[in-house]
Amino acid sequence: MLHDVIQVLPQKDFTVYVYFSDGHIKLYNMKPFLNKGIFRKISNIDVFMDKCTVMNNTLAWDISGNFDPYKCIDIDPEAIYTDGISVRDPLINTA
Repeated sequence: MLHDVIQVLPQKDFTVYVYFSDGHIKLYNMKPFLNKGIFRKISNIDVFMDKCTVMNNTLAWDISGNFDPYKCIDIDPEAIYTDGISVRDPLINTA
């Protein structure tokens, strides 16, 4: 089954809330990747927050700034779906 990402909400602790088209929401932790390979480009919190977006139907960082799907850093949506922590929508006030 393909899981398409429809929205992302980056956090200042290098995690991202990832919203899927089937209604699931996952909290994905990027901290373990930040000092490895291409992911070093997003290890600055300002870049992490400002460049985070949805591209190629998944969580991505638009490093080039022109939404070129071939010049972004993206994460396999199946990895996010499998490895992310299922959470409630942080945008909904449950109080």
